[in-house]
Amino acid sequence: MGKKQRRTGSAATTVIDGDIPVVGGREDCPCGSGKRYKACHGRAARIEAMKVAVRPFEGLAGECDWVALREIVPAATAVVPVQEEFGGGTVTVASILPMAWPALHRADGTVLLGLQTGGGSGDASRDLAAALLKARELEAGNPVAESDLPGPGPRLQDVLDLSGGFNVTVHEGFEFWFAQDNELTPEVRESLEQANGAAVSTKRLTSVEAAYWVQMGARRHLRWVLPDDETQVLDGIARLHAAGESALLPETKYVGSFRACGLIVPVWDLADDTEPEELEKPIVAFSERLREAMARTEPLTADERRARAGVVSRQVTLR
Repeated sequence: MGKKQRRTGSAATTVIDGDIPVVGGREDCPCGSGKRYKACHGRAARIEAMKVAVRPFEGLAGECDWVALREIVPAATAVVPVQEEFGGGTVTVASILPMAWPALHRADGTVLLGLQTGGGSGDASRDLAAALLKARELEAGNPVAESDLPGPGPRLQDVLDLSGGFNVTVHEGFEFWFAQDNELTPEVRESLEQANGAAVSTKRLTSVEAAYWVQMGARRHLRWVLPDDETQVLDGIARLHAAGESALLPETKYVGSFRACGLIVPVWDLADDTEPEELEKPIVAFSERLREAMARTEPLTADERRARAGVVSRQVTLR
């Protein structure tokens, strides 16, 4: 990925509308209008912050896994290099951090970036980039707490060097949060225990990208994040469903899909004893069937239209 011109994102130097610095909302606007910032150039910052990026991770290597870690995977990490113009080194991207912190500068100097956070603007990529850069400025051992919406600034696509891909490691628990026991304050230890107690067993398949086996109680599922156009995917699944070919294994059942960060995520119910390795060959075969079905250009048949209506009716959206 080629480097882009750096756009500074700190509160001290970010600019709106030319060279107007960002200041506190109740302070006088630096433009000299006599108005408070929030009623003057701060309004432009708010408008910018509320712009929605439908696919915030588009353009990143491993977009589907980014979406999976943000929406469906309890405990996972990936170590990613940072562009030299933003300080170099690496950042550990994590599904979630203690108390949903946006980022954490650990005592050992490692910076962790949490994807599952509350609040934020309409562009998760910009929010996460702002959290990452802020964490690097903190003294080691401190988290980035939730803050006001970031002003215009770099996105992950600008800050990270993903030329080496996005290699995910799935964890059974959240011990990866801390390198040393002395980092565990009582509040954080409680958060760790609660997270470990709520985590569901998850495995990433190796034969395709971004497919995750999940066990919730006695039930097992497969969730697969796809990068393709949603209409084409739904048409393809409808064709397979009408032909009785939408299952991965004889005892599996396609149950619908949901949207997350602009991508579609089909879901299958699995037999209670289905292990992840049993799905490797079947999902490759299904992927080939789906590609063939998506490539067909003739109109859907009546049976396929009915199947598509059922497929669509079971969709939900995760933002």
